[in-house]
Amino acid sequence: MLFTKNRGFKIALIAVLLGLNTGAFAQKIDVAKQFKYAEQQTTYMLEALKTADTSKGKVSPRTFENGKLKLVNSKDWTSGFFPGILWFLYDYTKDENWKKQAEIFTAKIEPEQYNKTTHDLGFMIYCSVGNGYRLTKDEHYKKVIIQAAKSLSTRFNAKAGVIRSWDHNQDKWKYPVIIDNMMNLELLFTATKLTGDSSFYKIAVSHANHTMINHFRPNYSSYHVVDYDPETGAVIQKNTAQGYSDASAWARGQAWGLYGYTICYRETGDKRYLVQAQNIAKFIFNNPTLPKDLIPYWDYDDPSIPNAPRDVSAAAIMASALYELATYSSGNDYKEKANTILANLSDNYKAPLNSNGDFILLHSTGHKPAKSEIDVPINYADYYYLEALLRSKKFVKN
Repeated sequence: MLFTKNRGFKIALIAVLLGLNTGAFAQKIDVAKQFKYAEQQTTYMLEALKTADTSKGKVSPRTFENGKLKLVNSKDWTSGFFPGILWFLYDYTKDENWKKQAEIFTAKIEPEQYNKTTHDLGFMIYCSVGNGYRLTKDEHYKKVIIQAAKSLSTRFNAKAGVIRSWDHNQDKWKYPVIIDNMMNLELLFTATKLTGDSSFYKIAVSHANHTMINHFRPNYSSYHVVDYDPETGAVIQKNTAQGYSDASAWARGQAWGLYGYTICYRETGDKRYLVQAQNIAKFIFNNPTLPKDLIPYWDYDDPSIPNAPRDVSAAAIMASALYELATYSSGNDYKEKANTILANLSDNYKAPLNSNGDFILLHSTGHKPAKSEIDVPINYADYYYLEALLRSKKFVKN
């Protein structure tokens, strides 16, 4: 008995000395098991797509709602996520069949490289073509990335210092910029590395800097929408489109900010971005409404919590960002938190095989104020979940 006690004490002591806690060891993710499931589920998805509604140019599965698999055309902001999922499956398995499918579905998104009417080219092109280039170094993909960056750059207003997000609702906003737009900057940073043209880099930095000043509250929560005067650059209003209220913290928006500023630190080495990402993480994990399993409700300030829907997509984005942020931050528990999120998603939020429209994760919330995509699977939740799985494997190995 004495030996057992001493042995337990030694284990606990080692954990403390390593700056860990015994709970961290319990959150081990079986990456191989989860990718095997993802392969099976996505195989069912590919089969379902053979008979899916592809009218009006629909090319990419987005969600499963009201018993129906819903596809979108290439102009939809989510169109690049399914090709990205296929590239992640190829990345992990090195199976040429996944590469072939990824190439097929990526080709359907490529026409958007010329689209100057949206800020979402990072999501659309970088998540599809960008992953394709990362894994194949295909010169064709390189050209598509560069052209997409050129198209995105046309939406930059030097006076305001930011990239315009939406062109719609001009009666409501003059020059709206949403926190989601931070996720499109990686496309611009990459274009500079591929071309040597610093203009893309400068636009990304300007956007990140102005967003850091104007989008965030003193507690490092973020507004969803900031409207600028394009003539003077002055901020006109700060409000929301997808959150509970103008003053609330929409969960996916906080995740976009966390991920976006982590990217900015990686690409620039500017420590202001690192501090920003760390402060956003602090807001998220110190929030009293964050559940113990770290899968947030759709908005941290919804008064109906705990009877409010979760947003698994926000959790998946957070986990992927945290694995990278952990590599830049000493004396933190970001990796342990990411492990916890990923383990809980895998154990408690994953769909039974060949159900859920053949998407991987359950319980995401797309646009609650519009009563759209509430408690459904969504392709970007699956995308960032698989990216987080890949990163967990990478960082454990390191």
